[in-house]
Amino acid sequence: MLSQKSKPTFVSLKQALRSIYRPGLVLLGLVVCAGLWPGVALAQLTPPSGPNSPSSQRPTLNQVYEKLTTGSASPTQSGFVGPTSGPSSTTMHSLNDLMALMPEVDDTNCAQPSDVIDGQTYWGLCSGEWGYLTGTAADVETEWPVQLPASGQTDCYDVAGDPISCAGTGQDGEYQYGVATSPRFTDNNDGTVTDNLTGLIWLKNANCFDSRTWEQALSDANTLASGTCGLSDGSISGDWRLSNRKEVLSLIDYQQAFASLPIGHPFTSVTNNTYWTSTTRLYDESTAWTVHLAGSSSHGAKTDTHYLWPVR
Repeated sequence: MLSQKSKPTFVSLKQALRSIYRPGLVLLGLVVCAGLWPGVALAQLTPPSGPNSPSSQRPTLNQVYEKLTTGSASPTQSGFVGPTSGPSSTTMHSLNDLMALMPEVDDTNCAQPSDVIDGQTYWGLCSGEWGYLTGTAADVETEWPVQLPASGQTDCYDVAGDPISCAGTGQDGEYQYGVATSPRFTDNNDGTVTDNLTGLIWLKNANCFDSRTWEQALSDANTLASGTCGLSDGSISGDWRLSNRKEVLSLIDYQQAFASLPIGHPFTSVTNNTYWTSTTRLYDESTAWTVHLAGSSSHGAKTDTHYLWPVR
């Protein structure tokens, strides 16, 4: 038989709750009850999505590395997939590897939206122009298929020929429209000069043949080759030709006179005279267009004699 001391004691639930009363339990009870008690607002916790849910998928360091180096990354795996092979140098990348690929601000060489063709996207590296941007510059190939060279004229004159201020005159010297480049010419040190504006390669010696008829000028230009006229460029007969009217006129700098070539040009033996072009004048096919290096263009009978300036 159980002694009186060992007999179990039965208490009510109310008594039990009273006996374990603690301030912390009261606070916990209030929190629990607040979530259940009608009319009391508590933030509802959203259960996490499953491993196959797109919202649960996160890129790996290797996928970030792929995106930085190639522009695209392998698809994110859905669910838990065990590795099929051990890590390697192509699949294991550290945060230091990723930081080494990150671009940095470069205010010296960075492009502005005005430097990039309108509608084309690029990554901006300038301070204040950082990130994925879109260019705003006009597309000269579509909007202006041909860009004419600037005339070179920077001064303005009145009807008497006296210099005046260009402001408000509407003269060429005020607007100075057209394309310019600096340096204009490159001496190739082989008897040739490259025009950096047009891409044409000219014979450096502007008076190798003296005065010739038009047919002679065509022949002399077509048979020009390395070893003559100071050439050491390796050119052969057929590489050169007589320049056309627009090509010769492209050399004229209308800010200069006698001869009207850009200041600092590297040509030699330039004569302030009339040069043949390969362009026939259709009003009278027995004549061809000429260009005078004072800056004018005219024409002459093909039996006349003028100078020639080969180009290629």
